[in-house]
Amino acid sequence: MNLELQKINGYSVLFVHEERIDAHNSGELKTYLLHLIEQGQIQIVVQLEGVRFIDSSGLGALLSGHKNAITKSGKLALVNVQKQVLSMFELTRLNRVFEIYANVDEALNNDT
Repeated sequence: MNLELQKINGYSVLFVHEERIDAHNSGELKTYLLHLIEQGQIQIVVQLEGVRFIDSSGLGALLSGHKNAITKSGKLALVNVQKQVLSMFELTRLNRVFEIYANVDEALNNDT
């Protein structure tokens, strides 16, 4: 999986450079997020601009990261979620669980 991590204003911003997050690569994403959290990087923003498809295993990987970050008093927010991917979050009502922002700046400037 093609992932790029940048530290911006104390946040770990994870850029997902994949068109799909599915059963073939979601395990790698889940492992990567858990590794970040175990290292104490609990303020995470996942940038999904290039992602055009996500399945239940991809949603599960992000949800696992979200739950683990919250357990450590952190957060995992999503940004640049494309329309077709956002529809999966809405269908599963996970849009009520995740903080979803239009872009990285909006997520970094929202300390709720």
